[in-house]
Amino acid sequence: MPDFRYKARNKGGKEVSGQIAANTKKDALDMLARQNLFPISVEDANKGEIDIGKWFSRRPPDSVIAAFLRQLAELLENGVPVLTAFQVLEKQEPNPVLKEVIGDIYERVSEGEAIDSAFAAHAKIFNDLTLSVIQAGTEGAFLEDSLKRTARFMEQQAELKGKIIGAMIYPTILCVVGVTVLTVLMVFFVPKFQPIFDSIIDSGGQLPGATTALLAFKSFVGKYGLYVLAALVGLFIFLRIQMMTKKGRRFFDRWKLKIPLIGPIVLRSAVSRFCRVLGTLLENGVPILRALEISSHSTGNTLLEEAVEKSAESVSSGEPLSRPLASAELLPPQVMAMITIAEESNSLETVLVNIADSIEKEIAKKLDVLVSLLEPMMLLLLAGGVFFIIVGLLLPVFKMTENI
Repeated sequence: MPDFRYKARNKGGKEVSGQIAANTKKDALDMLARQNLFPISVEDANKGEIDIGKWFSRRPPDSVIAAFLRQLAELLENGVPVLTAFQVLEKQEPNPVLKEVIGDIYERVSEGEAIDSAFAAHAKIFNDLTLSVIQAGTEGAFLEDSLKRTARFMEQQAELKGKIIGAMIYPTILCVVGVTVLTVLMVFFVPKFQPIFDSIIDSGGQLPGATTALLAFKSFVGKYGLYVLAALVGLFIFLRIQMMTKKGRRFFDRWKLKIPLIGPIVLRSAVSRFCRVLGTLLENGVPILRALEISSHSTGNTLLEEAVEKSAESVSSGEPLSRPLASAELLPPQVMAMITIAEESNSLETVLVNIADSIEKEIAKKLDVLVSLLEPMMLLLLAGGVFFIIVGLLLPVFKMTENI
């Protein structure tokens, strides 16, 4: 049971202070009232204390937050009171960060704070989309539906992210294994053949071209490897700093779209996020200008974000959404045609969600193709590096055997 530090006045008007144990701040206020004290301030006694564990706490995964929102919607749909629903979910929540957040939301709601305001106090846990949908659902009296739709959106996004990560696991393992094998060969095997190379040179012979290139590469890495590594680290830090600026992000986002095979996947992923976020917000009654503002930040691409912001300006002046989006030439023509028709038929939110579904299926197919190309390419590079080292090591041995 937490402790609360209070300042209050008694019946005689004298100021008193102390500490009281209560489940919530509301309970603490009730206990003070029963003691004929008039509270001036009541605060959590632990507030301001350093909690080292929080330094290492991470935002719960989207899948965990989606499960919480879906369970909350189901409890409310089945007639469970709001406070009871939060109590039940707090007790069964395994994630410590989200458990603490649910407990705080419960306390805020029990003290009379609105649900959307209680959620908004944890903007680091719940993104703009979730908070806007909850606000719209609270104001429009359809909170349960809005929570379910938000949970479904987050689950779909987590599934897409999982597919992308899963598709890149095997190529990443191949890359790590390849670098490790080549490093072991260069560090441990090449030096063992150095006496043979020296004897050939001392006898007036010449090393094969492959061996000369291998030794030159080894010598370069030995002399300048640390400098090259430091330069790469410096370049990485420089690029990270540049990506923090709007101009730098714009340059890198434009460059990413031009990469063969990867560029189309990046663009379609950004378009899919925009369509799904905007469609989900509109389905839940969020005003279109606010929905466009949130969806522009969720694209993950500066070029598309700017196009959406221009669209918001056009919509605010009474123009259609599709015109500035089409002028940006980022959305595929078939997507633009569907958005234009959806605006005319007043079914934009449904069409946007359907567009996102179809694009994500297309992304999954393109990822399969990309992985199927990456795997043999990386195997060939690994085999080529190993073959080059082995040839460079064995050719002088064969040459010595012929001379003998």
